[in-house]
Amino acid sequence: MKPEQNKAAFSVLKGSDLPLSGRGLVDLLRAVLQKGVPVRFQAKGFSMSPFIKNNDVVTISPGQGTRPGLGDIIAFAHPETQGLCIHRIVCNKDGFFVTKGDNRSQTDESVPIENILGSVARVERDGKQIFLGLGSERFLIAFLGRRGLLFPILLPLWRLVRPFMRRSTR
Repeated sequence: MKPEQNKAAFSVLKGSDLPLSGRGLVDLLRAVLQKGVPVRFQAKGFSMSPFIKNNDVVTISPGQGTRPGLGDIIAFAHPETQGLCIHRIVCNKDGFFVTKGDNRSQTDESVPIENILGSVARVERDGKQIFLGLGSERFLIAFLGRRGLLFPILLPLWRLVRPFMRRSTR
């Protein structure tokens, strides 16, 4: 049997909680991802809303041999706190990645490549896969987010579309 066939995904989900946070969680994720195995867990926080919401299940894929780019959502060890952070890359500056939460008004610190654990490959909400924010629209989201225009544009659009979405789910 080839080693690739014997890989199993590491998963920490509701009902099997693993009480880790901060540096302990980052160390565990780094160790698993360095083995080439994706990691699934429930996201906590609101900084990436509406694309990733509190309690969504995110899958982080190892970033081995690939360099993340503009608009990608990455998991990284925060440069100051060393805690886990999941934000979108809004630009590449002086060899560092500048990230920003989609629901934040300001950018984060510049993230060196060695702090990047992997990229968000999948988001699930209520058992359904969420595609918005991970496809080619990620470039536009990064552009608008960096300039502080994401929510001034997104909020009126959401108010317009939301009534139609309610009708289609009934």
